[in-house]
Amino acid sequence: MCWKGGREPSLFFASLAAPGGAAYVHATQVRQVDILRSASEPIFNVPPVVTTTLATLVLVHALRFWVLTQEQDVDLLLLFSFIPARYDPAVLAQGGVPGGLGAQIWTFVTYALIHGDWVHLGLNGVWLLAFGTPVARRFGKTRFLAFFAATAAAGAAMHLAFHGHAFVPMVGASASISGFMAAAMRFAFRAGPLGLMGRDDVAAYRVPALPLTAVLRDFRVLMFLAVWFGLNLVFGIGSLSLDGGEQAIAWQAHIGGFLAGLLAFAAFDPVKAAPLGGSGPDEATIH
Repeated sequence: MCWKGGREPSLFFASLAAPGGAAYVHATQVRQVDILRSASEPIFNVPPVVTTTLATLVLVHALRFWVLTQEQDVDLLLLFSFIPARYDPAVLAQGGVPGGLGAQIWTFVTYALIHGDWVHLGLNGVWLLAFGTPVARRFGKTRFLAFFAATAAAGAAMHLAFHGHAFVPMVGASASISGFMAAAMRFAFRAGPLGLMGRDDVAAYRVPALPLTAVLRDFRVLMFLAVWFGLNLVFGIGSLSLDGGEQAIAWQAHIGGFLAGLLAFAAFDPVKAAPLGGSGPDEATIH
């Protein structure tokens, strides 16, 4: 989830702060053990780029929580969170928000590395593992990171469009995670790689994605979209919080990241798309 703080900026910034005996093992038993091991160990086989991304999010929050003083934490938020007022001409005329032109650029992405609290981080971490994993297996490290940045920027842009004069900072990786959800949806329903979560089966994640027009005719996809958008509207417009806290969810950023992931998927996908008639997993090619 992306969070945006309370109504009063100053209050928000201040608050963030073995038994014996011989054992005889037959060759058949060894093979059985190997089969069991191969079936269980890959569950923990998350792509390194996903674990590194998650570790970075944890490190940033740990730094804020245990190392920085309250004043230093406020400075970090002013420099790296996404603050719509940073782009307000009236605010710029009075000196603007700290960070200048550089912050106007990098905060479109850096806000996604910051979280409001441990619950916020934990929820986003779970969703990152769930949906970032299949996308990372398909895209590879470089495309995954570029996609993370692009969908974060799209989420910030959507948030800015609705909150152009707000001083309240937005933080959280959920715009990018929403983008990963949308990207996974483009190929997951074809061969079910989400059901193979954690397995090192490259072919399962390289099924050709159907064109967007075909995807949007799939009843399963339409149901997924309806539930996803419905939840964002309920929790966003209804001002409800998933963890029972007082921080509002920046639902526009979720939608911006999701739409970017859905529409820009082909630009990042290394697997050639399937024709409208469909093709099997064996026909996947990399370009």
